[in-house]
Amino acid sequence: MKRKVLIGPSTFGAVDMTPLNKLKESGCEVKGNPYGRKLSKKELLELLPGVSGLIAGLESLSREVLQKSELKVISRCGAGLNNVDLKAAGELGIKVFSTPEAPTQAVAELTLGSLLALLRSIPQMDRDMHKSQWAKKIGGQLKGKTVVIIGFGRIGRRVAELLRIFEVKIIIVDPAVKSEVTTLEQALPLADIITLHVSGEDEILGKKELGSIKKGAYLLNSSRGGVVNETALIEALDSGRLAGAWLDTFTEEPYQGPLTKYDQVILTPHVGSYTAECRRQMETEAVNNLIAGFNELEGR
Repeated sequence: MKRKVLIGPSTFGAVDMTPLNKLKESGCEVKGNPYGRKLSKKELLELLPGVSGLIAGLESLSREVLQKSELKVISRCGAGLNNVDLKAAGELGIKVFSTPEAPTQAVAELTLGSLLALLRSIPQMDRDMHKSQWAKKIGGQLKGKTVVIIGFGRIGRRVAELLRIFEVKIIIVDPAVKSEVTTLEQALPLADIITLHVSGEDEILGKKELGSIKKGAYLLNSSRGGVVNETALIEALDSGRLAGAWLDTFTEEPYQGPLTKYDQVILTPHVGSYTAECRRQMETEAVNNLIAGFNELEGR
């Protein structure tokens, strides 16, 4: 089997070329992402002919794309697999891997850092200072706050561990967790801070849910853009029900929507896993998974 590999993530190898070199040394012919961003369906269909292996980012690997490809192995460089039609992949005999452990610490640390930045208005004061404006803002402390964590997988658990030193009250919302859990409806009115760490893309916080939160709460989302209804989020910001928000993921990326005009909203360009340590680990695991998949198919 010819090992021709397409690299989906546009920054693959930017930190360390070792994983990429290992891929080439294993006998793979490597084709990079020529667009420097997430690949569209049209671009995937143009790039995939003759390709048997894919190091996947967040591009949508639908049934149609998979059926029109010659893929044998997909190795996701990241934790989630909701961008891959796993049922179709199974039916087509395509092996699918991911790197679920690697992003945990990086995403958890960015969540905590963004939360502290929101509470203390750090971005706003930094912008003022860069304009030579000495404008002090009164912020808030984490201690004593109630934090609702929606999604208690690897990242949600790590966020909880990091938060406990701040003496917060933690409420968990996750139907897969049996203990210490409450419902979303019960939790939201109690929350000073809501942080999302779910794996799917279904909407969780819409007009009804955001209408039930207490005035002055903060929202953080490092999951997927679709889990928060943007129109409802803007309404909550305009009414003051939400004091601020941090978003790292968006339905349409790159994001250029109306939230860019909100001073109390911190926006980051989907960089939860973007630490040198995390990228190195994810890319190494993704390459190892791809090679292992090829070896298995070839009976090695």
